[in-house]
Amino acid sequence: MLELASIFVLGIFAQWLAWKIKQPAILPLILIGLAIGPLSTFFTEDGSKLIDGDAIFTGDLLFSFVSIAVGVILFEGGLTLNIKEIRSLAGTVRNLLIIGALVTFIGGGLAAHYIMELSWQISFLFGALIIVSGPTVVIPILRNVRPNSNVNTVLKWEGILIDPLGALVAVLMYEFILSSKHGNEYPMEVFQDFFITISAGIVAGGLGAFFLYSLIKNKALPEYLRNVFTLALVIFTFAFSELIHAEAGLMAATVMGIVLANVKLEELKKILSFKEDISVILISVLFILLSSRIDFIQIQKLGLSSIVLFFVVILVIRPLGVLLSSYKSHLNWQEITFISWIGPKGIVAAAVASLFSLDLINEGSYVDPKEAEMLLPLVFSIIVGTVVLQGSSAKLIAKWLGVVRAEPTGFIIVGANELARKIAQKLKDEGLYVLLVDTSAPNVKEAKKSGLKAVQANILAESIFDDIDLSKIGKLAAITSNSGLNDLACKWFEKELGEENVFRLASKEESDNANLPLPDNVLFHTRVDFVLLVQILRHKEAYHEVHFENNAEYEEFIDKHESKIIPLFFKGEDHIKLITGLTKRGDKDDTLIYLTKPGVVMDEEDEDSPDNSASSTSKDEE
Repeated sequence: MLELASIFVLGIFAQWLAWKIKQPAILPLILIGLAIGPLSTFFTEDGSKLIDGDAIFTGDLLFSFVSIAVGVILFEGGLTLNIKEIRSLAGTVRNLLIIGALVTFIGGGLAAHYIMELSWQISFLFGALIIVSGPTVVIPILRNVRPNSNVNTVLKWEGILIDPLGALVAVLMYEFILSSKHGNEYPMEVFQDFFITISAGIVAGGLGAFFLYSLIKNKALPEYLRNVFTLALVIFTFAFSELIHAEAGLMAATVMGIVLANVKLEELKKILSFKEDISVILISVLFILLSSRIDFIQIQKLGLSSIVLFFVVILVIRPLGVLLSSYKSHLNWQEITFISWIGPKGIVAAAVASLFSLDLINEGSYVDPKEAEMLLPLVFSIIVGTVVLQGSSAKLIAKWLGVVRAEPTGFIIVGANELARKIAQKLKDEGLYVLLVDTSAPNVKEAKKSGLKAVQANILAESIFDDIDLSKIGKLAAITSNSGLNDLACKWFEKELGEENVFRLASKEESDNANLPLPDNVLFHTRVDFVLLVQILRHKEAYHEVHFENNAEYEEFIDKHESKIIPLFFKGEDHIKLITGLTKRGDKDDTLIYLTKPGVVMDEEDEDSPDNSASSTSKDEE
């Protein structure tokens, strides 16, 4: 029991550590697994492992657990594969999914056969496994590097879409190996067995997806059971497919996810959120468990040949696939070079490799068990090598190639309520990119009707960094009536955007109590709360502008009217700054955009600057 509990604790610790060091979680998970597994044998008295997956799950139980876990992970991968996105993707991304995957599959197979001297079956199974990249390893790198929009789009969508597609190729290759047990004497039986497996998976997965869709659409499931029922149905579909035909479960889980990703059902968004929590747990346990199973002698058997294979994969196969996929594209050579360098392997590659390795070792009649034993450490070496080398060098190479994007000036606004929409509209009118995020469907719908970009999502969800494009976002403004949510949203985005770029409204307590210190990140650096701002901005001529020729005029204006106005923005010829306690008025010719507090009447003399050289205007809100 202690060993099993330790795996859970260490897994979550690894996830936290990955977040802290801004690296894919797969890296600390594997390293911890190796540390408590094969490497620990050097320090224990009897040479045994501190934790051994084979000791925790005996017999077929380990195989069953890994199978079900991989099925759920593939279901998650399928949920990210939207057919509409494939149709609308740029040519380069489409080519990477087809040409790039084919180059990796064939190139990886040939390299493994001739360098590692593996059989053709194991070699091409290896080639299929290293197709997979995945968002769990690519997106943390992109968030750390912040490349330009071209590079960010290509790598992000390749990572999302290649996960289920790469797993599908690996499953097909694996099924072909199992089907070849009859040998050349029964070619028809080989192909018959192969297509029965594929067909069983497709049919079972499709039926499972349709059944779940029908239940949710007809409201036959209570909301509190919807997520756990989905998990149970995925596991049942997987097991049922295995009963129909051995090894059809992986195909069924992937197909079920793909079908559900392409049906129009609003309630499925909550399932997408839930599956991430399940995946974090499964990935954490699975990686440490599988890493601990590797024996040091297996690592030694890889030898120098595995290092040669690793560099062939990252320096020859990946660049060749990207080069062919980006032929006649709008990408420049620097962008193509950087995309060629970033191709880390992810969770699905490791999980599926572990599953296939276990099965092929147990069923020695398909391939040489000694070669099957090498499959897992070989794939793990590629995963660790790519994540460590590419993840650690990505930022340096991006700067060297000049593909790091310019500092973004756009805003993400938490909330799509009336006040958030009015402020967003003003920022948009001044030429800034603005994206509103709200959990309320009516608020999001109203924002879109006003011509604003808005998404329905939970700003505090872990998936928010994957679900929205942050390439144009440089600042966050939390504008909701919930001061607790505003504060949490700022803390959530501090590491992503920087502490100096996250702002919120003053809370009701800060507005009512002048003795409370006002934080520097409070919007407009004034004690006005949500309700008061809404009331002011409902007036058609709410916004006022006054232009200053020099700092002396501005300071005199503020000294005279500080108690009467709510300063919002500084506007220059090519910029607009949202005013907080951190904002400095930079250019001498900045224009101040402000609101007047209720009950305040500012006559023409008040609105003009001290020497009457400044002008004041009012604008109708659009």
